[in-house]
Amino acid sequence: MAKKFLTLNIGSATIELAEYESEGQSLSLVNYGMAALAAPLDSGNAATVLAPALLEIVREKGIHPGKVAIALSSQMVFPRLAVIPFAGNDQAKFNQRVRYEIEQNIPFPIDELVCDSHVLGETENGDMAVAIVAAKTEQVEAVTGAVQAAGFTPEIVDFSALAVTNALKANRGDEGCVALLDIGAKTSSLVIMEGEKLYTRSITIAGNTITKEIAQALGCTLDEAESIKHESAYVSMGGVTEDEDETLDRISKVCRAVLVRIHAEISRSINFYRSQQGGGVPVKLYLTGGSALLPQLDEFFRDSLNIEVEFLNPFETIGTGGAVDAQALETDAAFLAATAGLALHAAGTAAFAVNLMPASLLAARAEVKRIPFVAAGSAAFVGALVAALVAVNHQSAAERVRCDAIDGMVQELQSYQQRIEKAAAAAEDRERAAGELKALINRRTALGSRVNAVCQALGNELWIEKWEQLRKTVSVPAPETKTVRGRKAEPAVAEVNVCRVTIRGWKDDIESFVKRAASAGEEGQTASMIVAAKLRGDSAIVGDSVKVVESSDFGKDGCVEQFVVEMQFK
Repeated sequence: MAKKFLTLNIGSATIELAEYESEGQSLSLVNYGMAALAAPLDSGNAATVLAPALLEIVREKGIHPGKVAIALSSQMVFPRLAVIPFAGNDQAKFNQRVRYEIEQNIPFPIDELVCDSHVLGETENGDMAVAIVAAKTEQVEAVTGAVQAAGFTPEIVDFSALAVTNALKANRGDEGCVALLDIGAKTSSLVIMEGEKLYTRSITIAGNTITKEIAQALGCTLDEAESIKHESAYVSMGGVTEDEDETLDRISKVCRAVLVRIHAEISRSINFYRSQQGGGVPVKLYLTGGSALLPQLDEFFRDSLNIEVEFLNPFETIGTGGAVDAQALETDAAFLAATAGLALHAAGTAAFAVNLMPASLLAARAEVKRIPFVAAGSAAFVGALVAALVAVNHQSAAERVRCDAIDGMVQELQSYQQRIEKAAAAAEDRERAAGELKALINRRTALGSRVNAVCQALGNELWIEKWEQLRKTVSVPAPETKTVRGRKAEPAVAEVNVCRVTIRGWKDDIESFVKRAASAGEEGQTASMIVAAKLRGDSAIVGDSVKVVESSDFGKDGCVEQFVVEMQFK
């Protein structure tokens, strides 16, 4: 009998819901749909943004809700590659070493994370190469809660970059060292795969970057720039003038400028992979993602990287059902690679398998499995009562008449009791849902707004390397009118929460950042001064608290600049 698998890829701008069917060893796509999100997804708006988009696909495509495998975008997941000393068959010691790697490399407390790992294989030194993924529990619970609200039951929570890698692995097998670039709306995911080696990186330059640059170049709105990008944009091949239409020529060069930045990040990543993991140079680049459909994008990477470039089609080995529009799928395949990898994961044939299901959801699922046993016990108890009642009724005809009358009264009272219990349970569910919604609303603007405030000051050239919350003792000036025995009161001392953020950037990117700020009339001669000035002007930050406490260079020839900013949030 054929098995069906529902898969859901959650991007930053769109979601893709697909239904796959397997019979024996064959897997095929039988139905799918895509929907745009009304706003960028975060843990605070998942219920209002994700659930409606999911229900829209259900209505349009007639996909029946059920168990579903979910892929989270790179914005929500922290991937890390680690080399862990071999622990033999001691699983507890292995888990302990994985936990240590998470605590050392992911900038959040481990009790706020849901984590999983996948052993890639042994290194030349006999150690274990391990892929580690982690995500904020709060964010995963918000997403899975929204999926449940739409009638689905999450079974797997995967990482989109690994899901796409599984689709590539299933279609192409082992081709030596290859690279995969998934260009989405907000981020581009780069994967380098070579035998048992695996390297992943999220690049914060993607489709939205192109849209913003077009809007700036043409002086139009972002919505207009997005329409222009889809209708007429393409990638310039580097000539002085390539298009007789001056506007189109300008747009094509804007697209090329953004892709040059992505190419630089790919080159840096390849160099890092070769130096840190002893890997080779990729011989082929596979492209996927909605923004990879930009005309001449493949030619650009073929020329700039000097390697073979191919679009990933996950449906070369995965079949398609008769109801699937083959012509539409030629374009839509770029969006569906992650869903194909999820289907392989759900079917148990994926090369890389991680699951970020939160503990709360696993516990709830265990409770559901106990329900049949409780129901069976209740049925046995009711049966025993019925048997006793029958025995009593057979004692005498007179007693039977009286018992019948009593039974009628009992049934009427039970009917009232059931109504009361049902109303009480409904009221309890509403109260619990209201409490959960209130808690989500309270947490909504806490961390997200703070991270956004800092990110807006960094632009695309800088990134947050580390985020720390500290308790510091500060002096609080006494009011000028307050005196103690004729003398001015001493300043008070108080403890406050201070956010300490470590910021990094490549040297050449920082120079571009400073030049752009200077041309915009922003104050400051260095990147740290510019960022500090922007933070002081943010309404969410206490302006006087912003301080640059450290500044340093490191890396080969000082290629990376780093500075540390401390601030207090209101």
